[in-house]
Amino acid sequence: MIEKAAWWGLGVGLFWLGVQTLDPALVLGYEEIAVTDGGSISGKVVLKGPVPEPRVFPLVQFPFGPFCKKISDGQGNIRLEEFLVGPAGGMQDTIVAVQEVKAGKPFPPIKNELVAVDCMFHPAGVPSSEQFGIGQNGKLRHDHPLVAVLRNHEPVTVTNRDPIIHNGQVFQTERGNILLNFPLPISDQPRGGVLNFERGMRISQMICGMHEFMQAWGFVVDNPYYARTKKGGEFSIDGLPPGTYRVLAWHPHLPFIEREVTVSAGGAVSLDFEFDGGRVVRPQYERQEQFRIGPEAHPHDHLESCEAPYC
Repeated sequence: MIEKAAWWGLGVGLFWLGVQTLDPALVLGYEEIAVTDGGSISGKVVLKGPVPEPRVFPLVQFPFGPFCKKISDGQGNIRLEEFLVGPAGGMQDTIVAVQEVKAGKPFPPIKNELVAVDCMFHPAGVPSSEQFGIGQNGKLRHDHPLVAVLRNHEPVTVTNRDPIIHNGQVFQTERGNILLNFPLPISDQPRGGVLNFERGMRISQMICGMHEFMQAWGFVVDNPYYARTKKGGEFSIDGLPPGTYRVLAWHPHLPFIEREVTVSAGGAVSLDFEFDGGRVVRPQYERQEQFRIGPEAHPHDHLESCEAPYC
């Protein structure tokens, strides 16, 4: 049984930047209702095939190297690992989102907040358990959380926790447009702006204009039925009114995967997504042809016979 209660929210499947006035045509309604017989969707996202190689940035090319060196590989390079895959293939930082849900459970506010810490952008509030793990060498390693869930027509902010300056640039990756550019001085005050994406756009990327290896991605949702996979690749979405839905899975640099499911009253649906590691798609400005190393490489292998200033 579903009892209706009125509330109308903002949001479409778009992304972050903007103007100060909101075009009413952009406001598509999501109605909060009491869902007493909702079902659930749960499963796992895995990556099959090769784990895409990390991007490698020689630290000598960027300012404030002595501070950013703390996240280097010890040989003067920053390794940006964009695919966090566990031993069983489970992939972190994948967004699973149910599409075109017009009414359902309450839609709590999403705070579009990030932080700059240790020369990396992070979604704010990510627990330490998702940021750190034990590497193959048995030592503590930092796993950079890449992806945030956002709402359109809302402010996006970054708080710079580093003792050096940064710069925030937000790109609409579907068209390659830069949407927002703001300084990040040494301050405990958040900086940013409001983002309004064109209708139908929902993917964005934030890059530091001073440190290219500082990157974070965002995916805009328009209803509360979504999940971001954690370590292991598992996800769970509950409280769905009975019906048939399209469910998308998205990870940066990989094509969308779409599935159709039918959720019965009080029912539980199992749904897994399998991505192909050989189908990486990068924006033109990120198609780096040099300074790539495989995840199995020894930290020193890629430096043999190198030439200054990259040694």
